[in-house]
Amino acid sequence: MGKIVVVGELNVDLILDGLSHLPVKGKEILANAMSLTLGSSSAIFANNLSVLGSDVAFVGKVGEDLFGDLVMSRLRRSGVDTQAVVRDRDRQTGATVAISFGNERAMVTYPGVMDTFGMNDINWDLLAEARHLHVSSIFLQPRLKRDLVSLLHKAKSLGMTTSLDVQWDPNERWDLPIREVLPLVDLFLPNEVELLALTGCGAVERAMNKLSRFANVVVVKLGQKGCLAMENGVFTDVPSFMNENVVDAIGAGDSFNAGFIHYFLQGHSVERSQMYGNLIGAISTTSAGGTGAFTSREDVMEIARTKFNFSYDDVER
Repeated sequence: MGKIVVVGELNVDLILDGLSHLPVKGKEILANAMSLTLGSSSAIFANNLSVLGSDVAFVGKVGEDLFGDLVMSRLRRSGVDTQAVVRDRDRQTGATVAISFGNERAMVTYPGVMDTFGMNDINWDLLAEARHLHVSSIFLQPRLKRDLVSLLHKAKSLGMTTSLDVQWDPNERWDLPIREVLPLVDLFLPNEVELLALTGCGAVERAMNKLSRFANVVVVKLGQKGCLAMENGVFTDVPSFMNENVVDAIGAGDSFNAGFIHYFLQGHSVERSQMYGNLIGAISTTSAGGTGAFTSREDVMEIARTKFNFSYDDVER
């Protein structure tokens, strides 16, 4: 398959689970569980993609602190190549406090060193050897966002395919030049809310039709409704794998991305890749934190069989 390079943000997640309801201003509630784990959409994607069997390298930045050590050790444990991750002595590794209540969540992020990550931190020798570039959480990385078009042009000049998941914009400005960006993106992977915000449309299909004039493949994550793809003006709707006992939904979209890209880059169709993405996204919800279910490829296969009555052989054919 060739190496997949992930360029993105790195931080830890402090996750509070088992709430009776979401917090209310001025009141205190209790959580039944807490975990400190690998966070950030880009890192969850890279971790789970590597566990599925892809050759993954990460380009990013962390501080020289305990949180940075945790991020690096977790990525390496999953087989992710971290030689191009920069350690910064002057800034702290970012952190997100994630409050999870069923399928709902609320998050507060301290960006830390990710604010300073940009094109000058990228190891271009590594990218020159890679097959595919994935970029995520662009609104959390202002310097990288500023240079996104240049980054994608560079990747294309090196013969790479590309994918992008913009993630949420904390400022809710959604000021991304999508007419410049999306022609350089082979796989655009927003969720429903992000797609509508970026396009200013009120319906998913209308938004996708708007993008069809300059985008390539668009795959929209619809949560429990599955996902909807558009390729060459043709729509493909694939239902989800339902988990009736969701632990939390943190990282489910990133896990979908990992499943979709792992399968798509093996030469399978968009529709088959959607099914695999839905499966991996659902598997993510069986454990906390986005990476909890991804201890090994064998464990992922076992969850697919026991939780979703699905044989891995069915999707590998």
